[in-house]
Amino acid sequence: MSINPLSFTSEEHERYSRHLLLPEVGFSGQERLKAARILVVGAGGLGSPAALYLAAAGIGTLGILDNDTVELSNLQRQILHTTDSVGGSKVLSAVERLSALNPHVIIHHHTTLLSRDNALEILQHYDVIIDGTDNFATRYLVNDACGLLRKPLVYGSVFRFTGQVSVFDAAKGGCYRCLYPAPPPPHLVPNCAEGGVLGVLPGIIGTLQAAEALKIVLEIGETLHRRLLLVDALTMQFSTLAFPHNPHCTLCGSQPTVTKLQDYETFCNPFSPQSSTFADEWTAEEVRQHIGEITLIDVREAHERFISAIEGSVHIPLGDVAARISEIRVLKRPIVFHCASGKRSAEALNIARQNGIEARHLKGGINAW
Repeated sequence: MSINPLSFTSEEHERYSRHLLLPEVGFSGQERLKAARILVVGAGGLGSPAALYLAAAGIGTLGILDNDTVELSNLQRQILHTTDSVGGSKVLSAVERLSALNPHVIIHHHTTLLSRDNALEILQHYDVIIDGTDNFATRYLVNDACGLLRKPLVYGSVFRFTGQVSVFDAAKGGCYRCLYPAPPPPHLVPNCAEGGVLGVLPGIIGTLQAAEALKIVLEIGETLHRRLLLVDALTMQFSTLAFPHNPHCTLCGSQPTVTKLQDYETFCNPFSPQSSTFADEWTAEEVRQHIGEITLIDVREAHERFISAIEGSVHIPLGDVAARISEIRVLKRPIVFHCASGKRSAEALNIARQNGIEARHLKGGINAW
């Protein structure tokens, strides 16, 4: 493709001058970046650095998708947002910051929850997708949507002091399901709100995701396709594990069974509140109405209770529920379990019911409270 340097303004020449000096980029590469369309799913810890560096690099069209609002606890790692953004839309905060960084970038904002009803419609308009989400249901949704659309996906995840990065491309063989055919039990992998994360770690992982996306657009270097990069911030060790394309993969194998988007909440948590097993969940208002008449059991860890706790609640960490079932059985008042967001309390409820104990759990956890 023949590129006319005059297609760039003098301001763009100066802005991208360090790219233009690179033989692997130059004017033709910068034109590729200008023509590219990249969607960042999640304007949080991973999406923040990824979006900032993609905008700075001159990606022509950048999509930001998130339906959440900015909370004060986000600011420890979500560098797209400021104190003034607290309480407002993450997407609108991101648009304002990215537009100020590079006015040449067209930013499409999607203030919505990604679902099986809208994922294909939204993702089809982009060349590369960056997964900046923090839950398994959305990861499988994004992976499957990218696979069905034959779009490259740049994956990243963080937990406490460790992170992962990879590139999935079902068209070439090798997707998230090849690496993780099935999700782990929900209570074994808490999110950042439950397990914590070193604030700088998402910055490292999100920046690496941006680097992979740029290489895909520029068609240079070697991406992390079929390789998983593991980062340990405590030891500052980086290691790479190769993983093969699974010929029996349900999405990108020779005989795929995932031919349309699914109910990912049920797939990732068969014991979710949507399941009849957990039909008896109470809202925060319903629990408040019965305070004094119930036993509220907090299944979080001790350090979480130090930050915030519901007065009068009994502390039995999720890992101890099964061992202390006889203690729970003799409680005279109706039992309501709670955790931070509702995931662990749903698991505690399942354990109780498997042992013949009728109980409920607090929908949305202490976050809703």
